[in-house]
Amino acid sequence: MTETRPSDTRGRILDAAERLFMAHGYDGTSMRHITGEAGVNLAAVNYHFGSKEALIREVFRRRLDWLNEERMRVLDVLEAEAGKQPLKPSAIIDAFFGTMLRMAGDEARGGMTFLRLIGRTLGEPAEFIRAFFAHEYQAVTERYKEALFRALPEVPKAEIVWRFHFMLGATSYAIAGTDALRLVTDWQIEDEDSMDRLERLVPRLMSFLIGGLRAPLPPLNSPP
Repeated sequence: MTETRPSDTRGRILDAAERLFMAHGYDGTSMRHITGEAGVNLAAVNYHFGSKEALIREVFRRRLDWLNEERMRVLDVLEAEAGKQPLKPSAIIDAFFGTMLRMAGDEARGGMTFLRLIGRTLGEPAEFIRAFFAHEYQAVTERYKEALFRALPEVPKAEIVWRFHFMLGATSYAIAGTDALRLVTDWQIEDEDSMDRLERLVPRLMSFLIGGLRAPLPPLNSPP
């Protein structure tokens, strides 16, 4: 009989939790669901994670650690190649958002399951998850924010921050899946344009994000 190693048990719990949190959300997923999916008892979950809240943090951390490091690495390479010149805004946006979107094609990094989990969680975050994301992303977003400030010196910083916020929202909605589109409209999406077709989703979304970043400034100081 093959003995189950603690690392195997931990991995099975994380994989099961990732799938269930993506499908049902944090509040809709019980510890009983997770133990049943992972084939373990509650004691095993408590031993490795201690609580459901700690478990979802670890579900995200094991993927976000790599994502944040990769985003930093890509930005380092771009800045080294540019020397003292500011980066192109499109390169910055691709480095931040494109890096995450391309994770969907890598099952070892969570694939589409993790991408949809991010989309769902950003759309309905509990307060502790909001705080967790803010902490995990702080260093990365600061680096990218400064890169955008340098790339767009003619755009007010507050406007860049708002547009980055809008881009985060658009991305989280897009990666939540086409079910969200069908939920609010009666528009039909052909199979070749479904969420799972990354070769179409990525360039379509990136074009939209870059267009929003480059849009004319709003006349905020003009009378209504």
